[in-house]
Amino acid sequence: MLRLLFAIAIVLLPNALHVSMDTGIPGLNLSNLMLLLLVSALLISRRETNPSLAAPGYLTAPLIALFLTLAIAFGIAQWTGSSDLLADLTRLKNAIFYPAFYFVFRRCRLDLQATRQLIGLVLVVAVVAGLEAVYQGVQFGLGQYVADQRASGPFGDVQMANRAGVFYAFFLPMLAAAAVLMTRSRVLRLSAVGGCVVLALAILLTYSRQSYLIAAFGLLMLLMHLMRRKALLAMVAGLMLLVSVGLFPDSVLQRVQDTRRVDGSGAATFDSSTASRFEIWDGAVAMWRDHPAGVGLGRFSRNIGDYSSYPGMDAHNSFVLMLAEAGPLGLAALLWVFWRLWGLARRLRESAESTDLGAQALALGFKIAVVSVALSNLYGSPFFEGIIMANFWVLCGLLERYAILKAHPAGAFAEGTGPVTPPEIASRFPLAARAMPGLRTIPKSS
Repeated sequence: MLRLLFAIAIVLLPNALHVSMDTGIPGLNLSNLMLLLLVSALLISRRETNPSLAAPGYLTAPLIALFLTLAIAFGIAQWTGSSDLLADLTRLKNAIFYPAFYFVFRRCRLDLQATRQLIGLVLVVAVVAGLEAVYQGVQFGLGQYVADQRASGPFGDVQMANRAGVFYAFFLPMLAAAAVLMTRSRVLRLSAVGGCVVLALAILLTYSRQSYLIAAFGLLMLLMHLMRRKALLAMVAGLMLLVSVGLFPDSVLQRVQDTRRVDGSGAATFDSSTASRFEIWDGAVAMWRDHPAGVGLGRFSRNIGDYSSYPGMDAHNSFVLMLAEAGPLGLAALLWVFWRLWGLARRLRESAESTDLGAQALALGFKIAVVSVALSNLYGSPFFEGIIMANFWVLCGLLERYAILKAHPAGAFAEGTGPVTPPEIASRFPLAARAMPGLRTIPKSS
């Protein structure tokens, strides 16, 4: 039952907009309700028996630091006045709730097999979301790029196309690594290849240039990894990627070419979307200079009009956004989170046995996924976009749990104790041993 509840949450989180549900409580949406249900289920279930999992997680400290800086930024926003308390509380709640899925899924009480199944489900849900974007893109047509005809999958209207693109770019390297490394299972490998094709098409049809860059960089990282081990395979894959560029629809090529334009005098200029980011970032730095502790949570868009010609605009960069709203402390906390994410990816790589191709594929794919998430927050600010990031936090918790269970299987005991079966008791009195399982887990004598 517990596994089913976690599986339902994984399916619903990216598809929350497809499920119309009014809780009747302001600020309590479906995703928040799922988190509360999962936490409640964990509270009434049996305790975690693995001491390594009972310890604080690898991301615990930086996430708590991030939550504290967000709370301080919330306080600054209230101090400056002209605030909508309910809207600010909702914003703070969403900023904290979605990363909290990491804690919940890390302690989901499931065994190794069930944890691995949930990891697979996260990837399947991403591919299904990609299929929805592909369907939308085909419906729009592939002839010419039209600004209001961009696929966004289950994430909303065309305004969410960039967010949808980075979501697909998060999970593409996970499937690409599986397609390359999982050579012992033909079914899984072909499934991973099919998933890669779906996500690649979905990224193309979102017409999100940052997603193009993120996906290309992730695949380049994968090729560099292969060059160290399988040079021939890397060369073949690289050639296939180069050839595939010529097969892109004209609308995709048009979208990429629009980044830089040449005017009548021959001068190259950036399009308005790209150029606006540079001015907004300069304005954000000026905003921070005037408010060294930050302008407060959710106050960037209200103030950026005083420092640029783009009032009401988003920062289009999570690091710039945190500096402007939460000051240096907020930026430091966010950088710490990403540093620990990279460390978690490195630990997964180190713990993966050379003979366990599945664990190697997960570790390599997650490493590239972390880089992809970081890149997406350099040219956008999806970090606090719950519907986009929720399943990434789920994946973080599940992968850390998976690695710990692989290294410390269920039934392992702390140092100095072990599953000892006293032969003089268990062998001579088998019924007593069955009736009193504690006889088989007597601490070792010193």
